[in-house]
Amino acid sequence: MKKCSKTVHTSLTELNITPLLDLAFVLLVIFIITTTPVVNDLELNLPAAARRPKDPPSKVNYVSVDTAGRIFLNKLEVDLAGLQAEMVQLREADPDLNVTVRGDAKSKYSQIVAVMDTLQQCNVAKVHLATEAADKK
Repeated sequence: MKKCSKTVHTSLTELNITPLLDLAFVLLVIFIITTTPVVNDLELNLPAAARRPKDPPSKVNYVSVDTAGRIFLNKLEVDLAGLQAEMVQLREADPDLNVTVRGDAKSKYSQIVAVMDTLQQCNVAKVHLATEAADKK
């Protein structure tokens, strides 16, 4: 009697989870395969930009990046730390600060992103990117 009750308890304490794990992995693979990618799945006809330039804001500060990667704030050369310090001072003086980022067409994209990150860290809400109107041929 003692031997029989021991085997019953032993079989109840051992739980085989291998089929459960197999099912979980199969479901995971099915979800990965059936999920559609979000990137470039819509065919869109985007509108063209207006050729007439918009009126610039009354007080605007220009951050320019040249081809060598140098950063200028209103025609004064600064580095990223100096840009951040100046932007904090300008934002404290004017909470409605407008900044236009002008980058040379041949400047490095990473430098423009670094400037945009610095402006975001300074809580500058109104940031514009300067472009030129494309001429129709």
